[in-house]
Amino acid sequence: MNSSSPTVPAASTPDSSRDQLSGVKRVVVKVGSSTISRGFELDDNALDRLVADLARVKESGIEVILVTSGAIAAGVGALGLSSRPRTIPGLQAAAAVGQSRLMHAYEDRFQDYGEMAAMMLLTQDDFTNRKRYTHISNTLNTLLQLGTVPIINENDTVAVEEIKVGDNDTLSAQVTNLADADLLVVLSDQAGFFTGDPRRDSHSELINVVPVISEDIRKAAGRAGTQGGTGGMVTKLQAAEIVTGSGEMMVLADGKEPEAVNRILSGEHIGTLFLPQTPKSSRKRWIAYSRPPKGRLLVDNGARAALVDRGKSLLASGVQGVEGEFEYGDTVSCLDENRDEFGRGLVNYNTEDITKIIGKRTREIEKILGSRYYEEVIHRDNLVLMEQA
Repeated sequence: MNSSSPTVPAASTPDSSRDQLSGVKRVVVKVGSSTISRGFELDDNALDRLVADLARVKESGIEVILVTSGAIAAGVGALGLSSRPRTIPGLQAAAAVGQSRLMHAYEDRFQDYGEMAAMMLLTQDDFTNRKRYTHISNTLNTLLQLGTVPIINENDTVAVEEIKVGDNDTLSAQVTNLADADLLVVLSDQAGFFTGDPRRDSHSELINVVPVISEDIRKAAGRAGTQGGTGGMVTKLQAAEIVTGSGEMMVLADGKEPEAVNRILSGEHIGTLFLPQTPKSSRKRWIAYSRPPKGRLLVDNGARAALVDRGKSLLASGVQGVEGEFEYGDTVSCLDENRDEFGRGLVNYNTEDITKIIGKRTREIEKILGSRYYEEVIHRDNLVLMEQA
């Protein structure tokens, strides 16, 4: 590795970490367009291999959820377009044409193995709204109880910037939380997570296990893997942060590896295994990862210690600054005096009101705002502490 490379774990020798995979009962598998398509056509051979792999996993008694890309690529080819549309309506039209073709391709193949596929199309709104989140979770669990293979994609035909998840790496991580799955397997065009970009740095090495996602790992992600499309290595690392931060595992591997998912589940050292951190409840996962923060609260060190070490609520007296525009009930990030995020929570006041009560004692709030509906800016039950690498 050259001297400018970040300090990341070297290509580790195989250890016992993969023994944990033997206990997996429910797995989410994410596959990107580059794995199942060639140009603007679905790759029949790649789809055959993928479905055969997943059908075998399911036959072993493990529940399988598939998060798939490829609808837009399939639609572009079916419409006879020479390039990917550049406008939102154009992309949505391609997705509308391609989604049915993509689902049909999966449905036919799973039927060959006696399996029934079920389609779910989601947007960010489905994760942000707690009631909708719960309903979707119930539907997904029912589909699994009925023995189907749920196939999930973002609803590109309606999703615009305000309601888009953004990429299927993030979508797969959120689905892993939603389904309370034990493992996320991300199949990509890379063999795993490297110490650098293997296509530019001949000294880069595959990392077998990432125990914790450190700042150096994050820096390496900025240079590793493909940066094309929306699913570069950065988004895959973000997916790993969501999944491991919730207490589950993720493996990043090459989608062209034969029977990749079965081999991963058997403990074979394929790709990179990201190890789980402290488990979180379903509601805490929802607060931390399913609702993009609308703003930031700058918190002094005394308040941070009260939140982290003593399990207290965040009071106005501990807030030093406010950034962003948010309303009551929105998710906000809590930053310490070094501007490092250490928590996320549901806020009890909007931006305008919090700006007025920054640094004030609780008993002063009613005099300043005319009322005091809550003593806390964020109640401890609505606060999630984020893992610190």
